[in-house]
Amino acid sequence: MVLIITKNKFCTLMSLSCLIFGILCGICLNQQPTNSNLGNNNHLLKHQKISNLDEFILILTNNLEVCLKLLLGSLTFGLLTFYTLFFNGLSIPILLSNVKIIDIVAYVIPHAIFEFSGFIIVGAAGFKIPYEIVQYLRDKKEKPITEEDIRKFLKLALISIILIIIAAFVEVYITPEIANYLLT
Repeated sequence: MVLIITKNKFCTLMSLSCLIFGILCGICLNQQPTNSNLGNNNHLLKHQKISNLDEFILILTNNLEVCLKLLLGSLTFGLLTFYTLFFNGLSIPILLSNVKIIDIVAYVIPHAIFEFSGFIIVGAAGFKIPYEIVQYLRDKKEKPITEEDIRKFLKLALISIILIIIAAFVEVYITPEIANYLLT
C-alpha cells in the first residue's frame, strides 16, 4: 500500500492538502463570533438505537458515496474531488466544535484513522487521471492515459474501498467498545 501511495505522491499530497485546507477553513469559520457552533454537538457522537448491521450498512453506504464522488472527480478534471475533500474537511471542526476531547478520542479517532486514510487515497485516485493528462499536455508522456495509469487508479480505488469498509466496521463494532472503556 505504501508503495502505491509513494508512486502517486503528487496526487496524494493534493488530496491531503484539500482535506487540510478544508479543516483549516472550518476552524477559521468556527472562530467567528456570529457562528452558533451548531449548538451542542455531543449528540452527533451518540449511536442511535438501530441494529449494528443497519448502522454498518448506513455508514458504509454514506462513505462509499463520498468515495464515488471523489473518483468521479477524474471526469471533472479534479474539481469534484477538490470540492468533496474540501467540504468534508470543512465540516469536521464545525461538527466537533463543542465536543469534549475525550469524546473525540473515544468516538472518532478509532475509525477516523481508516476513514481519513481511505478518503485521502481515493482523493489521490480522483486526481490521478487529470494529473496524467496534464503530464501529457506538458510533453512529459507520450499518451494521455496508459494502461498502467488505469491500473494505478484502480489500485488506489480498491485500497481506499477496503479502508472505508474497515472504517465502517470499526465505527460500528469496535469504537463503541473503546468509548465504553474510556468513558467509564
